[in-house]
Amino acid sequence: MIYDFVELDKEIPIPMYQQLYKSISIAIENGNLPQGTKLPSIRKFSEDLTLSRTTVESAYQQLCVEGFIINRPRKGYFVHVDGRLASTQHLDKNRPYVSGNNESPIRYDLGSDSIDSSTADIKLWRSHIKDVLKKQNIIISYGEPQGEYELRRIVSLYSYAVRGVTCSEDNIVIGAGTQPLLYLLCGLLKNDGMTAAIEKGGFSKAEQVFVDCHFDIAHIHGNTEGIDIDSLYQTKASVLFVNPSGNLITGQPMKIKQRYELLNWAHQCDGMIIEDDYNGELRFTSRPIPALQGMDSSRVIYIGSFSKLLLPSVRIGYMVLPPRLMELYRAKSSLYNQTASKIEQLALAKYIREGQLDKQLRRLRKIYAEKSSLLITALKNTFGEQVRIILHESSLSVTLILDDNGCDIETLARKAGLKVRHIKAKRTTDYALRLGFSGIPIQDIVPAVELLYHIYHS
Repeated sequence: MIYDFVELDKEIPIPMYQQLYKSISIAIENGNLPQGTKLPSIRKFSEDLTLSRTTVESAYQQLCVEGFIINRPRKGYFVHVDGRLASTQHLDKNRPYVSGNNESPIRYDLGSDSIDSSTADIKLWRSHIKDVLKKQNIIISYGEPQGEYELRRIVSLYSYAVRGVTCSEDNIVIGAGTQPLLYLLCGLLKNDGMTAAIEKGGFSKAEQVFVDCHFDIAHIHGNTEGIDIDSLYQTKASVLFVNPSGNLITGQPMKIKQRYELLNWAHQCDGMIIEDDYNGELRFTSRPIPALQGMDSSRVIYIGSFSKLLLPSVRIGYMVLPPRLMELYRAKSSLYNQTASKIEQLALAKYIREGQLDKQLRRLRKIYAEKSSLLITALKNTFGEQVRIILHESSLSVTLILDDNGCDIETLARKAGLKVRHIKAKRTTDYALRLGFSGIPIQDIVPAVELLYHIYHS
């Protein structure tokens, strides 16, 4: 019976809905709740466990988001994943929660390469930089190639707490963003004939790194679940680059079943998974999904960044290497230069240590939830219900799918002072735009949508 597997302790600081979620998810993973098992209704569960309905509903919602259970209208909640998929020894059951002359100046920025100035605590960041600059004995020397120890120690605690990444400071390498870290990583992974698999239409800047490093590229098709596993097996890839936090098609995080399948691929094909966790901690409609790395630290290379949490101009990222690759890195580390500013690394360590990043994260989640809701509402009210809108939380953007009217809307919008990005649509009769909401002030969202509508219909 499901109640046999529920362990709740009201004396510990972990919220009750998280304890309930964890108990049920572990029971499913262990196979104690087989696929198809019907769970108690929210009302019955709350009464039997003397919990509020909100607590049970929150736990069920998180389980649905991660794909453990499914809600069938008028029938109830059912276990949706076969726990036997987790029976392989490599899965960790104890993972933690964790412009040109013809263009007008940009008036409305619906791009994805900036942040709203009101979200940046520049004054506080400046004070931390000044504090580091006062320590002359520290800043007159080169930084550590692997990254400053203090930052690596703080990042190991932070990534465990917010993303469920299992590592120590010894497994972390700091760099000036994702691309420089990928270049370094390719040097550790490269062998003759190596092939990197990446989802078609995925992170083009990452793909360029693999091309520059003479990797063969295998484009993997995606579906509503994420990566097409069958097409992955058909490649000769030994490296897979993927972002489990945001499906390219649905914008939703990767379901637990496919996470198991990707890890099984890595073990069966002796492959490595590069987990690009771009903004994974910024999800705001549900609790962030724990990182894939927390399920298997031997086959997953985790890459995180602070650009959208602080300032895009502060180029600090980090990667967590498995033990085998860490040994290769240490053998070469004396030949590498650190690409991230030592001063900014030490300032960031203090910023995180004093709890400022946690406060910023909570503030950003609230702001981006408001912005995304307003943008989606404005698009529906202005364009009507015939358009399709997909929210991508991890990339802080929405995809707007319109009928193709034969116009280059991106170019026309740029000339009118509106920044948007055209992306390839799946159907030839569609025209798709990626609209970022991180950089635009909230009061400019409605005018920007109205200008876009005028351009589309002109």
